Amino acid sequence: MSEMDDDESIEHFSWHAFKKASPQEDFAQISRDVAAYCKGLPLALEVIGSLLFDKEIEEWQSVLEKLQIIPNRQVQKKLRISFDSLSDDTEKEIFLDIAFFFIGMDQNDVLHILDGANHPALGIKTLKDRCLVTIDNNNKLGMHDLLRDMGREIVREESIKEPEKRSRLWLQKDVLKVLQKHMGTRAVEGLALKLTRNNTVCFKTEAFKEMHRLRLLQLASVQLDGNFEYLSQELRWLNWHDFPLKYMPPNFYQEGLAAIELESSCLTQLWTEDKLLVKLKFLNLSHSHHLTQIPNVSYMPNLEKLLLKDCPNLTVIPDTIGDLKKILLINLEDCTSLSNLPRSFYRLESLETLIISGCSKIDKLEEELEQMKSLVNLIANRTSITKVPYSIIRSKSVRYISICGYEGFSRDVFPSLIWNWMSPTNIISFSTLIQTSACPEFVPMDVIINLHSLRPSKNKQGVKRVLDILDAAYCKQVEAKRTASQVANIESCSETIFDFPNQFYISGSAKSLLIEVGIKIQITNILRERIIQKLTAGGPDDCLLSSDNYYSLTFNCEGSSVIFEVPHVNGGKLESMMLCIVFSSSLETEILKCLQEVLIKVYTETSIEVYNYKCNRKDRSAEFLDWQSLTSKLEPGTKVEVHVIPGVGFTVKKSEIYLVYNAAPTYFNMENCQADDMAIDENPNVSGDDNMATEIMDDAGSSGVEEEDYKPPKKRRLFRV
Repeated sequence: MSEMDDDESIEHFSWHAFKKASPQEDFAQISRDVAAYCKGLPLALEVIGSLLFDKEIEEWQSVLEKLQIIPNRQVQKKLRISFDSLSDDTEKEIFLDIAFFFIGMDQNDVLHILDGANHPALGIKTLKDRCLVTIDNNNKLGMHDLLRDMGREIVREESIKEPEKRSRLWLQKDVLKVLQKHMGTRAVEGLALKLTRNNTVCFKTEAFKEMHRLRLLQLASVQLDGNFEYLSQELRWLNWHDFPLKYMPPNFYQEGLAAIELESSCLTQLWTEDKLLVKLKFLNLSHSHHLTQIPNVSYMPNLEKLLLKDCPNLTVIPDTIGDLKKILLINLEDCTSLSNLPRSFYRLESLETLIISGCSKIDKLEEELEQMKSLVNLIANRTSITKVPYSIIRSKSVRYISICGYEGFSRDVFPSLIWNWMSPTNIISFSTLIQTSACPEFVPMDVIINLHSLRPSKNKQGVKRVLDILDAAYCKQVEAKRTASQVANIESCSETIFDFPNQFYISGSAKSLLIEVGIKIQITNILRERIIQKLTAGGPDDCLLSSDNYYSLTFNCEGSSVIFEVPHVNGGKLESMMLCIVFSSSLETEILKCLQEVLIKVYTETSIEVYNYKCNRKDRSAEFLDWQSLTSKLEPGTKVEVHVIPGVGFTVKKSEIYLVYNAAPTYFNMENCQADDMAIDENPNVSGDDNMATEIMDDAGSSGVEEEDYKPPKKRRLFRV
């Protein structure tokens, strides 16, 4: 990328130095000077700007003087100003550890490894605030290549000619020299040597004898021969790919280890004797194809992650697994010889993620799964499981599930799982289970909604029994919330529709749904009641209404989309909008499956705003706030698109938009509406003279408005497109 120009540099710098797009007035000139010395390099502008944030002008002058001394081509030295300004040596050490060893690792794992440092979480936060490290959406630590190289250069300068006196050894030629000649010293805190499998090298363990402060050890395709007691007791992290031994030597015991990673090892077991590792948080033995058993994990009481992916000869998980009180993640993917999980496994109340995909011999999960109160993610693809326990539906914690060919969020998967149980052999037992359970707690409302949409043609009698039970459970949940004005013409409990704020279902000869948008005013109640009356009586052909001071304009089109331009109106203010949908269905199902979403696009002068209304969501408070403010964006001339997204087996016959005004419009100008995949007549028929029809209204009728609060309108004006 090309360097930023002066204006771009100032703006980019200001976002980090002032948290806004331009400098403060008294810092304007010095900001330009600092940005100039960063030579348009975005990283330098970010790092130096973050360093100067909330600092006094004197500190700015000091930084500027240092920048003026450093030649422009030496970018790393400019960046080092921010590193040198770190007030805490611990923050500097954490930065160097990340630069050498931890780029791409999970932040939580790194915090456990660095737990011996003073408040590593605060140190990483400071580095992030200074833009010296990054943390992505997956909680992985990152660092710009220039900053990484700067950190490695800082360590190299600790002892340019004698690498054994540096705090961290990383360059292959330096590490080989130190280990081959047994030149290690107390200065070494971290060492990394990663070779290829066809280039394996063997060293004597005595080469580590003088490295008493060694905390971080990362090896790959390396063999060690000798007494493992020479390895430092300060060791916190052991990462050894292609570990060559069948088990860890008995004399290798570092009780301070926080993480052991022995991927692709030759291990058959980790230890021949149990080792107490109180500080161990992370154990990774993945891809160890000879591993047949894992250690007694009760000797690892604080273990949080256990990774055993692709261990095809692992046959048994010990009962002691249930003793892990702090475990968060267990990954057993592709452990193809593992045939079951011990009963104690289901006592893991802290476990959040369980992965058993590829465990082809596991054919069931026990009902005790309900005891795993913290389980959020359950991933069990490519197993022999054909039926999951009923208790999983009762789980209040599971959010993501992938099992028995179903995958997705639990609210979407559970209904399909329930229907999977509803075979002729399962239907009676399932009915009994629901009847003997606390239905409102046992079956989530989303399950009831979606289960109706899965109503099949086979086994109608058995399915009806189950659905009747679910309907009864739902009725108990909503009985206290229902009011007479929310749902019209409910014939029976089993036909009740799930209604939410501003959403009304009308049953009768025409199936329709009415959604209100904007401010609730008296006329919207009147209009809604009249629409309901018309639709219930015979059809949606003419449902417009107005009172003495409230007038509505209507756009109606065949199909599921209405596209119109807000008319220019004098003497009236747009207060509210209504959407009426007329539909047909080939299935007996809930309206919420008919209407999955409504999208409203508003084309303003500077942007396109999209409002999304998802009918099958429980929590819509944020959406309704957006929808209430939508009408304020509908200025005259604004183009609006309303798209109804139907579910499977449904057809939207007609869509109508009602724009409700607070006064009689004296002038208007409307464009034609449009419908998806249909040609709309460019000169639509408009009833009445001068595009206006006038109708005298006798009274309020059965509008639902109290007589003392209602004044009959003298006339209404009806506009059609």
